[in-house]
Amino acid sequence: MEPFYFKSYNKVIGVAHDVKELEKEIERLSKEDPAALQYHLKEGHIVSWLNYLGENGLAEMLKGVTEPEEALARIKEYEVLKNSAQPIKTKAKRSRRKK
Repeated sequence: MEPFYFKSYNKVIGVAHDVKELEKEIERLSKEDPAALQYHLKEGHIVSWLNYLGENGLAEMLKGVTEPEEALARIKEYEVLKNSAQPIKTKAKRSRRKK
């Protein structure tokens, strides 16, 4: 799968391979280059990339979001929801048969 490249005037300023890296890059770029980040949000580039990854739920949550702080809050909310929806892994009990 192709990573997401954050660009500013044809210069790559960040790369994300998954949602966790996307969150870190948005956090970093919201301080270092908020204008470039707002551009990618406003143009729907991040939403398109998330759909490409199959992260349709997060893509839907980020539709129309243009502010980095709001995008970050929604990503964190998505991760909480996703993690709470995952089944809890338990050890399977093995039956002991007498031979």
